[in-house]
Amino acid sequence: MTSNIMSLSDAIRRFVKDGQSLALEGFTHLIPTAAGHEIIRQKRRELTLIRMTPDIVYDQMIGMGCAKHLVFSWGGNPGVGSLHRFRDAIQNGWPNAVTIAEHSHADMAGRYQAGASGLPFSVLRGYVGSDLPKHNPDIKSITCPFTGEVLAATPAINPDVTVIHAQKADRKGNVLVHGITGIQKEAVLAAKVAIATVEEIVDNLEAPMNACVLPHWTLAAVCEVPMGAHPSYAHGYYERDNAFCREWEVISRERERFVEWMKANVMSTPNHAQFLTYAGIR
Repeated sequence: MTSNIMSLSDAIRRFVKDGQSLALEGFTHLIPTAAGHEIIRQKRRELTLIRMTPDIVYDQMIGMGCAKHLVFSWGGNPGVGSLHRFRDAIQNGWPNAVTIAEHSHADMAGRYQAGASGLPFSVLRGYVGSDLPKHNPDIKSITCPFTGEVLAATPAINPDVTVIHAQKADRKGNVLVHGITGIQKEAVLAAKVAIATVEEIVDNLEAPMNACVLPHWTLAAVCEVPMGAHPSYAHGYYERDNAFCREWEVISRERERFVEWMKANVMSTPNHAQFLTYAGIR
C-alpha cells in the first residue's frame, strides 16, 4: 500500500491548485491554520473558500490575496470582533475583490451532508421568514411530494479539496478526530481530495468513545504538524490562544501592519514549526 503520509508543503503543492474550491474546516478547535499558512506561502490564487465559520486563518488568506469568493454562514474573530482583512476585501476590494455567498449554519451543515452522501442538494425549513433567499440565488424552493409543504433547497457542497486538522494518525494514514468534531467528517467525505494535518503520528490509534476515525482511503495526504491548529485549540493537546486572538484584532486592522506581520512570520518562515518560533508562540 502506498502511504499517504507526506510533508504539508508537498501535500499543498500536489493537491491545491489555483482556481479550486477549498474547505478548511474545524469548529472551535482543530482549525487547520498551518495548512492555510502553507497555501499562503505557495501563493495560491483565485480560490473559492468554503467554511461554516471563517475566522483568523481565512482573514489571513483573504488579506494575502488567495481568495476570490467566500461561501460561509458566520465570520469573525472568536470572542473579539470583526475580520478586518475580510471586511476590507468586501468593502474596498483590497488586495482584490472577494464576492460572498451567505448561508445559515444549518444549511451549510446540510449541504456538506448532502455532498458526503452523494446527493445533489439539501432540504431544510430554516429560511422561513429570512431575507437570505432574496440575496443568495443558490437558495431555491422545493415542494415536498408527500405533504405539499414548500421548503428550501440548496446545492450540495463538494469541495475540490478539504483540509482538516486532527489529533492523531497511524502509520497507515488512518486519522483520529475527537472532541468537538463539527462538520469535519462530512467535509472530508464530500471532497474530491482531502488532506489532514495531525498533532502526531503513532503506531496504533486508540479511539475514545464517540471519536471519529477517518480511514486512510478517504485522505489523499496526512501531514504531521504539531500545534497545527494554533491559535485554536486541539482537544487533549493545548488550549486556545485567546491572547493571540486579541492581538490579531490590532495586527489586522491596518493594511501595512498586517502585510508586515504576514511577511515576517508566515512568508519568511519555511514551515509551521518556524512560524511558531518567529511569532513568539513557542
